[in-house]
Formats: sequence, C-alpha cells, structure tokens
Amino acid sequence: MDMSAGERKGLSLFALIMIGIGSIFGSGWLFGAGSAAQVAGPAALVAWVIGVIFIGMIAMSYAEVGSAYPIPGGMARYGHFSHGPVLGFLTGWAVWIATASLIPIESIAATQYMTSWSFDWAKGLVDPATHQLTLSGTAVALVLTLALWLTCFWSVQLLARANTVLTLVKFAIPVLAVLALVGSGFHPSNFTAHGGFAPYGWPAVLTAVTTCGVVFAFNGFQAVVNLGGAAKNPGRAIPVALIGALALGLVIYSALQAAYLGSVPPELLERAGGWQGVNFNSPFADLAGLLMLHWVVTMLQFGAFISPAGSNIANVASAAYMVTNLAETGFFPRKLAAVHPRYGTARPAMWLNLGFSVVLLLTIGRSWQALAGVVSAAMVISYLIGPIAVGVLRRTRPDLPRPFRLPAAGVLCPVTFAFAACALYWSKWPETGKITVLTLVAAPVAALVLWRQGERRLLRQFAPAWWMIAFLVWTATVSALGGEEFGGRGILPGVLGTAVIAVTAPLFYFWAVRSGVKAHARGLTSAPSPTEATPTPSATTDDARPMASV
Repeated sequence: MDMSAGERKGLSLFALIMIGIGSIFGSGWLFGAGSAAQVAGPAALVAWVIGVIFIGMIAMSYAEVGSAYPIPGGMARYGHFSHGPVLGFLTGWAVWIATASLIPIESIAATQYMTSWSFDWAKGLVDPATHQLTLSGTAVALVLTLALWLTCFWSVQLLARANTVLTLVKFAIPVLAVLALVGSGFHPSNFTAHGGFAPYGWPAVLTAVTTCGVVFAFNGFQAVVNLGGAAKNPGRAIPVALIGALALGLVIYSALQAAYLGSVPPELLERAGGWQGVNFNSPFADLAGLLMLHWVVTMLQFGAFISPAGSNIANVASAAYMVTNLAETGFFPRKLAAVHPRYGTARPAMWLNLGFSVVLLLTIGRSWQALAGVVSAAMVISYLIGPIAVGVLRRTRPDLPRPFRLPAAGVLCPVTFAFAACALYWSKWPETGKITVLTLVAAPVAALVLWRQGERRLLRQFAPAWWMIAFLVWTATVSALGGEEFGGRGILPGVLGTAVIAVTAPLFYFWAVRSGVKAHARGLTSAPSPTEATPTPSATTDDARPMASV
C-alpha cells in the first residue's frame, strides 16, 4: 500500500495522534479491565502502570529508528537494516503475525459484546459454560472480520478521514462509562476485601500485563511507527504522537480499571468467592446491566462496534504494509506488494492478511481472552528489535540524521530489552512455547528462499541471527521450568525464573549488537539513506504494475 507525496502531506500530526489513540482504544478497553481484575484483583491498577512504562520504553526506541527511516510498515524492515536478511525476516515475520492477528481479535470482541443484546440468537453466540464462541458466534465473527477488512480495501484516503471521526466518538464512550459506573455507586471496600489489594500475589500482576490485554491495549503505538512515515515531518510527529497517545491511554485505562473494581457489587464478589469468580462475557455491558444502567448498556453495545472498527482501519493498513515490506526484501512473493492503480491499496497483501485472520478465527480464536494471550506474546517478540536496532545503528551509522535521539540509549536499550524478555516470560507457558515455535518457523523458510536465490553460504547469512534463535529457545526453556504461577513446572519457583531472564537478557542484547556490527562490516546489511527510504509515488515493477515503495 503506497502513499504518494500528496497523501503524506495530508497526514498531519493531529491525524497521526488520532491514529495512535484510535488503535490504543480498540477492543482492549472492552475486556482488559475485567480480565486483569480476574487475574490480579485490585492490583490490576499497577499492571496498567507497568504496561505503559514498558511500552513507552519500547516506543521511544522505535521512535529513533522510525524517525531516521520513515518507512510505512518499517517495523518489518528494521531488523534487515541492522542485521541483514535472515534476522530481518525473523523479526519481520514476528511483527507481521502480531499485527495481522489484531484484525480478527477486534471482530471477536464485537461478537462477545453482542451477547448483551436482548435477542435470543445473540445470547447463543457465546457458550455460557466455557465463555467461548459457539458455531454461530464464529460465523458472526467471520462476517465482521470481512466487513472491517473491507473498510480499507477501496482507498487509503479513508484511513485518516474515517479514523479521526471514529476516534473522537469511541473516546467519549469509555469516559461516559466511567462516569456512569462511578456515579451509580462506588465501593472503596472492594479494593481491600477478599484477600487485600493483591489477593493473588504480585506474580499475578506481572501475568496480567501480558495475558489480560494490557500490552495488547497499548500496542496501538505500532500504528504510529508503521504509519508515521506517511506524516509530514515524521521526525517530530512520531515521538510527539507516541507520547500523547500513550499518556492519554494510561489515564483512560486506569480510570476504566478503577471504575470497574469499585462498581462491582460487594454481594456479587462475596458469592463469587473473590475476583477470580467474577467472569463476564461482556464485562462493562454485563456490569452496567447488573446495575440497571440500561442507557450505558446501549452505549457500550454501540461502542463494541465503533472501537474495533476504528482500530481495524489502522490494523488492516499496518498489516498490509508489513506484507509489502517483506515482499520487497524477497521473502514474500513480490506480487503481494502490487498496488491497485486506482485505489492505491495493496490488495494482494490484504487478501493474505484476510486468509490469515480466518485461520486464526477457526483455530485458536474462540474467545477474546484466548487469542489476546497469544497475540500479546507475539507482540513482545516483535518489540525485541527496536532497542537492538538503536544500539547497532548508533555504532554502524553514527552520522545518520536522527530527528529524535533516545536519551541515555547506552543504558535504556539493554534495560528495555531485558524488560521485553521478562514480559515474554510473564506471558506464561505454554504460550511462550507456542509463539517461539511459530516465530522460528521462519528460519527454515529463510534458508529455502536464500538457497533458491542462489545463496550457498547460508551459515554466513545466519550468523547475525543466531542470538535471536538462541534467545527464544532459552526463554521458552526457562518458561517451561519456571514457577507454577507462570505456567511452568515449578523448578524455578517464585521470582527466580524472572530473575534468571532479567540477568541473562543483557547478555543476549550485547551479543545481538555485536552481531549487527559484524554483519555491517561483512556487508550483509543494506540500510538505505533516509531519502532512499522515503516512499515515492512512481515505483513500478518491470511489467508496469504499481508497487508499494519502501
């Protein structure tokens, strides 16, 4: 999907901030507070603070690289710039999986909230015993996925125009929901009853960060990085939009969490035996219905469509950019990067993403909670290359113009990487194992593609990527042996597993930076100059088919 120069000038700083806020306020606010409360109790409030600090650190590292290389969908290319083709494909594959997975999960969210409707057929969309989509619920989610996907199918101009309006509307809905819930009756005793503020311990708070939609909610920052290359003055626009969107996101999500915790009737908590027993299909809508706030229920039912629709405008566009970037590097068929001559959309890429979305829906996407855990783990893996790319490019391209420079990068980058490694561990076994296997599938694919391209020195090509393979295997192994509270076998109980990951992660970081420097010295990397990286409207294939310029 290409944006011409004229279209880039039309994407203002305000529009980019709206894209970030619109992506952050997707389905995460509909389910995150309820899921986090069920896992961590009132201490879920702390999970949101930890989550925004973590995402903020990741976002600022990407802001430096993204402002230096303002490429739409650039998160799929930064590994290629810093370490060469193999690591570029591994990280680009992970970024694509994480981004494309957001498309079906928004439809699942809307479907689950439909169960709060008064129609009998809507009640049957989710199994009340398992809280998973039924056959009819899956069918409705598929229809919604197609409808939301079509939002960006006809024209990229729709992205900025529709998103601003949708964002303003769906921003108002959670604010009104907070005011209505608090006004209906706020119970401060809920924050200390049934086990205290952290009834399930602090490990549960860490788990909530990655498995209950906290990371998932703030992941909207990727839309700013991936689409920031289409903004006027991306060097200023990207970091400002990131800070603005994340700060506002923390305020609203914290307010939603506090309102949810304080509005649950104490007698319901008593009957449920604590927060783990409070399990709503549609958390805020069900709670509002319980409190007889019927106008809030109606508003939330409307918001359950507006929020996913607004987020999926950016999700569909970002996922298409990912595919076109991978196609440009040669690891995906180049035909996938073809752009429609009239509408300016990368339709083959969009069809691939739609197929992937359908597969997720029919396999593991039986509920928002089930898919959110896997998607969040994939997101964390996609974050790893940001601080590493900063460390590598600071050494290999010291004279590169950087409109934004990460302060104290020598300290913050390894700390950020260690934080990301811990977040992957907190995703819990077996999710860590599943996402490791799904990511490493790209390794033999990369070898096959390079071999078909005539490359016979595969060990030389894979040398800059061994750290990534070793890191994922190591983290999955520690996860399997970790504390039972993190899904492991308990051989590394309590915080010991987290400590092992935190101590060893900087070693992988410095190994990764050294590998990138060596790859640059051997001529394996191909980072363009900023002017070469800027999209141009004239890129075509040999047969005159328009291509997405990257």
